[in-house]
Amino acid sequence: MSICAALLAGGESRRMGKDKATMLFRGQALWKIQLDLLRKLRPEEIFISARNDPRWRPADVKFVADEAPSRGPLSGIAATLDEMRSTHLLALAIDMPFMNESYLRSLCGFAARGCGVLPKIDRRAEPLAAIYPREALIDLQGALASGDFSLQTWTEQLVESGRLRVISVAEEARQLFRNLNELRDVEDDVLPATLNQTSQSS
Repeated sequence: MSICAALLAGGESRRMGKDKATMLFRGQALWKIQLDLLRKLRPEEIFISARNDPRWRPADVKFVADEAPSRGPLSGIAATLDEMRSTHLLALAIDMPFMNESYLRSLCGFAARGCGVLPKIDRRAEPLAAIYPREALIDLQGALASGDFSLQTWTEQLVESGRLRVISVAEEARQLFRNLNELRDVEDDVLPATLNQTSQSS
């Protein structure tokens, strides 16, 4: 098995009111925080999934365009699965800066041939910090051809078909999945103690 990584940066940021990728969080742009995290995992390739090639993209990171009309992260994941040479894709949202290396490495450890990993908090899937097998491409292409573009719907189908296995997120790790949707989320840069504990114990 081999793993590549995709930073999902194609959102419209309606609630934020500006491009999330270039927003500063604790003194660094979100895109740099997330790319630095993915680099620590040493994937075979790193992709940026977005509607347009961002000016901030480093030269050694590949750009994958969402196929028009874009259907959000569903489009980005499908396009990257179609482009990659690896057996598995680690997808990470650009607005999830609390995620850490230890947790992502643990997810990679649960991946198997033809099967990825889907974290779940209670009954809700976390498809924007998950691992997808190449075999999921045909399912996601079918999703794009349908009228239902919900990743919650389609990841559940991938679970039922055996292409994703569910990993329950422990209580102390739930803070890792916090995302930044509004300006007040960015302004709140106090790292919860539980997050520090998770980083040390993962």
